[in-house]
Amino acid sequence: IAIPVLPLTFSFYIPVLDIYFNSWRLLNLIFAVPCALSGIGCYFANESPKYLVSVGREEDALEVLKRMYVINTGKSADTYTVSALELEEGQVSSFTKGFWGSVAAQTIPMVKPPLLKNTLLLSFLFVISYITMNAFFVWLPFIVNAFMTSVVAGERHLTICEMIRLSANTTSVQETGDCSMNSQAMTLVFGIVMVLGVCNIFTSAIINCIGRKTLFVCMQVIAGVAALVINFSPFWVLSAILFMVFLSAVFTFGLLSSFCVDVFPTYVRAMAVCLTLMVGRGSAVVGINVLKKLLDTDCEAAFYIFGAVAAGGGLVGLLLPSDAKIKEQKKALNPSP
Repeated sequence: IAIPVLPLTFSFYIPVLDIYFNSWRLLNLIFAVPCALSGIGCYFANESPKYLVSVGREEDALEVLKRMYVINTGKSADTYTVSALELEEGQVSSFTKGFWGSVAAQTIPMVKPPLLKNTLLLSFLFVISYITMNAFFVWLPFIVNAFMTSVVAGERHLTICEMIRLSANTTSVQETGDCSMNSQAMTLVFGIVMVLGVCNIFTSAIINCIGRKTLFVCMQVIAGVAALVINFSPFWVLSAILFMVFLSAVFTFGLLSSFCVDVFPTYVRAMAVCLTLMVGRGSAVVGINVLKKLLDTDCEAAFYIFGAVAAGGGLVGLLLPSDAKIKEQKKALNPSP
């Protein structure tokens, strides 16, 4: 969608908002359409069976589960064998205290032993991932545009930071002017996203072979090293490859979320995912602003700092429990009869 939209050069001034409506604002509106449709869809979606049971609507919860059963299996609802539902012991007390009592009951255990360690560790790793990856993906069009501008101009034996500085010195983008990217840059952005998508499929295929912990550590460390050495590459092809390797650490978002699901008990699991993600996404604002400042003033430092942070996050990831250990803990909590 971005490829045909961003190169558009129109610009209309909107006095009420005191802004210029141009291609990237149009793209934002287009991207907002699926969100709006999702919001409408949520209105018609089934309520959570767990919530329905927690507020005493067990029959409604069973009806929802029956509909899910019919959709998933294609069988008749009459063949659904579950006739009663009950919450886990830790959840019963939390839901009887009302909304805020429920929030407190799910949050307080996360900031107390024995869950405190997991809360701090995963929150820290989410901060590392978001502060590095979100920042570079926000400024990805800017970086790629500068990169391709130099390549097209024949300045191909420069480091990526030298290309960014060269582009900044030769291009001045005004709010009222043409803020579109050149077609080569748009193609490269699209290519990067496609390659990362294929790599994501590959990592999904090998995750069970090497384990989530090993995969997380390797991806973070390799990505960090790629960012650290990219400043020494005067070859544009090698720089592009190293940059893509660095961006591949974006896959760790999903790995960390899966750890949250597994290391926290059911009655705080949803809150754990929300809280750790909130901390991580909040830190992304810092990374975005720091990165732009560094790209303008000391580009090399940007890659050194963010690369070191990414690699350091990988080393901290060694503290994550292995998949085998998580399975052992689950067996201990739920022994076979």
